[in-house]
Order: sequence, then structure tokens, then C-alpha cells
Amino acid sequence: MPDDRAERKRPGRPFLGWRYQTLVPPPGPPPRRPTPPERVDYDLDWEKARLRAEAETNRPLLFGLCLLVLIGTVLLLLTIVGVMPLLLSLVGCLACLAVAFPVLLMLIQSRSDMGELLSRERAKRRAEQERRERELWERQEEHAARYTEWQHRKRVYEAQPRWYAVEIPEGTQRVAAVGGAEAGWSALLTTLGAALIKEGGDLTVVDLSGRAVAEQFVSLTQRCGLIPRIWVLPADLPRVKIGAHLSARRRAAILAATAQAVEPGDEIAARRSILERIFAVLGKDAEIVHVVAALGLLALPDDGDTADDPAHLLLTREEREKLRAAFADEPDVAVRAAALHRALLPFEGLGIKAEREPYAQVKIIATDRSVGEFAERAYGTYTVEALSTLLDLRAARGKPGRPWARMIILCGADALPEWAVRRLSDAAARLATGVVLLYRRASENALAQLRADETLPVVMRQPDAAAAAAAAAFLGADHAGRIHRLTEIVGTALDGATADGYTTDASYQVTAAAPVRYAAKSIAPLTLARHIRSATAWGNATGQAAEHDTLSAESDTDRMTTQKFDVYGLQHLPPTAMIIPERGDAPIIVDANPGILTLPTATLQTVADATALTEQALADVGADEVVAHIGPPPERLDWRRSAG
Repeated sequence: MPDDRAERKRPGRPFLGWRYQTLVPPPGPPPRRPTPPERVDYDLDWEKARLRAEAETNRPLLFGLCLLVLIGTVLLLLTIVGVMPLLLSLVGCLACLAVAFPVLLMLIQSRSDMGELLSRERAKRRAEQERRERELWERQEEHAARYTEWQHRKRVYEAQPRWYAVEIPEGTQRVAAVGGAEAGWSALLTTLGAALIKEGGDLTVVDLSGRAVAEQFVSLTQRCGLIPRIWVLPADLPRVKIGAHLSARRRAAILAATAQAVEPGDEIAARRSILERIFAVLGKDAEIVHVVAALGLLALPDDGDTADDPAHLLLTREEREKLRAAFADEPDVAVRAAALHRALLPFEGLGIKAEREPYAQVKIIATDRSVGEFAERAYGTYTVEALSTLLDLRAARGKPGRPWARMIILCGADALPEWAVRRLSDAAARLATGVVLLYRRASENALAQLRADETLPVVMRQPDAAAAAAAAAFLGADHAGRIHRLTEIVGTALDGATADGYTTDASYQVTAAAPVRYAAKSIAPLTLARHIRSATAWGNATGQAAEHDTLSAESDTDRMTTQKFDVYGLQHLPPTAMIIPERGDAPIIVDANPGILTLPTATLQTVADATALTEQALADVGADEVVAHIGPPPERLDWRRSAG
């Protein structure tokens, strides 16, 4: 059984963005306070009625008793005045007394019984009142306990993490994202780059968008104390030395593939053969400018005058003669060399001022927006072919490393031929290097990448109805998703705010307090979140809109909107919204906004991990406590507690 501590310390996988999910259900309304019962008062009217009834019942007896007393009194008076004999008077008084005594006892007994009856009734009512008050107290105690529990569940519900990281699944070799425009690409690239440098990974960005979509990520790396290496083509062609140290055969293959992408014509093997023979004459370390000059020479007729061409002066007379002799038996070499010359002419200055530089953890190769489609395709194909060759060489020398510890992000993959993108993906897969392909629209090549094996498909906002229809057909009919209000606000605020260009000399822009360096082992999550908030527009905008991320158990305000994944819906998605199809389930909505990491409700855990921990915590609690503690375990599931 693996050690849990070792599992927690394993390096995390790169994450694409955040998924909004509330795992803890709302606690519902608070329990109502019990209403006190009506007080049981003594019924004085009932007592008066009972006393009145008793008086009416005993009135004849009382009247008879009074009559007997009167008779006895009269007899005694008659005896005193001498009218009646004493003996007869005594007999009469005794007779009255004999009759009055039982009557008096009956009246006394009746009064006693009535007193006992009233006493019992009063005691019964006092007992009833005490019982009701005791029950009310017990209900109030129960209400207090339930209300305390409801308050706890309310705090857990409102403080629960709600933005969960969406990691790249295991077994995924590449991510293909379709749509999104510059703002969405900027968010996704910054999020992926932040996740990679957090673990000390290596990132290479090939930006063919014509805009500086990695500018926010560059600001983040500079704030973290890293110096990214940036080449903006064609201005920085003299500083680029990628692929220049390879063998002549591999350099010829890269240049032949570049020429094939720019000017399709002959087979790549034929063009590679021409270039290999040129390198054989000029030497394996010949610069590209000399190769282009040699191609220009071969493109001229045999009797052509080269004295007035300054480019041909780069070649010595001996080299020109050898080149003429090497291709003397090929009459059609001029046509082929002319095509190669036109295709490779933009690379004349490649590497002429390049110097040996230290390893850089972050490398960005971008094209200027003014170069046009032709040069963009040429520079992009050369860069991708050179990277593919370097990956093949590294894979041949050693074992693949940890998956996605190195990453290549290709922005504007639809500007390149499909075979060049496929070759990069295959070479990266052999070295366990992750590849992220960003397409502007759902074209035929982009959809083919979405359907490829071991590829994570991502659909973003589409630029037109035709692309949206193709993307909707890929996702399937009758699908919809819930988008958080924060995604709409931040994405709309920064839509169209992508910079036009990079700062080529990034070393002068470093403002971090820590010493600057080209690479770092890792960056703490809290430090990374702080830098995202201060150095990127995404972090700033998200912080200003953080009030829309509040969650109240007593408010039923719905901060989610439903978005259909049809033609209209895909054209009006927020720039940072990403649709990721789930196997057997409806697609999920993921927000690529890197600023979400700065929110207190964001966590680097996935929904699956958080759900499993919550279920395990509930299973470990007794049955009587499960109902009372619905929600996550007492220890909060966020990255601040697990960042060690």
C-alpha cells in the first residue's frame, strides 16, 4: 500500500483552469424558534359556578338547620317565661339537636369536599403549566442545538472551496484547444505556465498569433524572479541559434521541411539532398546566410554573372566552383534551387550574432504581427521542426522524464502544415513532453486533432458561424453548461486587451525583490498567487470582481447562467471559458482565468479528490453525527493547508 504522505508530496500535474462546483449542499432555512404555548390560568368563573351550585344544593339543609335552631331557641324561651315545662323543653331541644347534628355534618362534609375538589383542580392546572413550560424548555434546548448546527453548516457552506483545479488527465499526451482568440489564449497560457513553473518545469512557447499572448505570463515570471528568454522574429533572428549546432544532415532536413511548408513542390527528400550537398561543400557549420547565397548561385544559369550580387560574394571563388561542379549533371537544379532560395530567404540572418547563453526555464519564440502569413508559416515551421529534431535527439539519449514536466505550447497551430504539427506531437510523446496546440478556429485540421487518441479536446469561443457549427457538431447536440458570473465579467473586461508585442530584452524589466535567475526549482503556491495578483491584469481584474464570488446560505441569488453549446452559444462564450467533453457525461465548463488562483475559494485539488475526501470524512463519523455534519470534513480542503 503506498504511503499517503509520499502521495501528497508528489509533484502536481499541470492544470488548465478552474471548475466551479459546490460540493457542500446549502443548509436550507434556519430552524424556526418554538412558539411558547398559551398560559393555563385558573378559571375563576368555574370556581364560582361550582361554589354557587354547592350553595344551591345545600340551601335546603342550611334552611332546615336554621329552622331547628329557631325551634330550640323558642322552646328555651318558653321554658324561661314559664309557659312550657322544663322537661318538655329539654326533650324538644334534644330532638332538634338530634336532627340538626347530621345536617351540620353534611354541610361541613360538603364544604370540605368542595375545598378538596378546588385544590385538586388548582394542582392539576399548575402541573399542566409546569409540563408545558418543561416541554417548551426542552424544545428551546433542541432548537438551540439545531440552530448551532445550522450555523456551523452555514459557515461550512459559505466558506467551502468552489473553484477546483482541472488537471490534465493521466495518459494525455497533448491538449488541443480550438478557438478562444487572443484573450483566451493569454489566460490559458498564463495558467498553464504558472502551473508548470510552480513545480519547476520547463516551458517553451511558440507564439504565431501575431500578438503577445504570453505577455502576461512574461510579467508573472519576471515578478517571480525568473528571466524568460524571448525571441521575436524576424527582429531577433540574429540571436536565435536553435538547431544551428546540429549535424549537416539534420540541418538540411529542417530547412527542407521549412521550404516544403512555404513553397510546396518537390519532395522533401529531393530538397534535403540538395541542401546536404551544399553543406558538404560549405562545411557542416556553415551559416544559413551562406546556404542561401549558395542556393541563389545555383538558381542562376551556368553562364550567369555573379559579380554584381553582394550575396554571392559571401562565397569564395573555390566554393562557387565546387558548387557548380557538384550540380553540373542536374539540368533542373536551377528551378529547385530557386524555389529553395525563395523559401529560405527570410532566414538569411539566422544565428549570425548568437552567443552561448545559460539554460532558461521559460523560452518564448514569437512572430511579429507585421511579418505576414508567408513569414509566419516559414518561421513557425522552422521552429517546430527544430524543436522536433531536438526532442528526437534527447529521447534517443535517455529515458523519458516525468510526464508534463516539460511543455511546449504552440499558439496558432493552424498557420503550420498538419504534418509539421503531427511530427512535433509524436516527437514530444516519445520524451513525455506535453504539447498544447491552440487553433484559431474549428478547421478540419483542428477537429482532427480534437479526435486524436491521447488528446484532451478543448473548445473555446469560435470566431464565426461556420467554425461554431463545426465545433457544435463535435460536442454533440442538446448540450448546455452553467457559466459563473465571474467568468463573464473578467473575460469581458480583458477581451481585446492583449499586448501588440513583447519586450525583447526582458532582463531590464525584472522588478522582483528576489535575485533574478534563469531557472527555479519550484515556487510556493501562496507566493505564486501573490505574484499573479500583483503582476498580471488577470489577477487585478479578478480581485476587483471578487465580490461576485460570494456565497450566502440565506440568499437564493443565482450567480450562474446557462449557456447552450449551439452555433450562437459558441460564438458568445466568454473568452476564458473552455468546454471539455466528458466521456459519457455532459461537457464541463472550465475557466482558464489565472486570477482565480488568488481567490480564497480556489483550491489546487480536483473535484474528484475533494469529493473522495469528503465522503471518507463522512464515513468515519458516527451515524448520529452524519446528519448533523453534512459537508466537508472539519479540516478545510484548500491548497493553503496542503501547500507543504
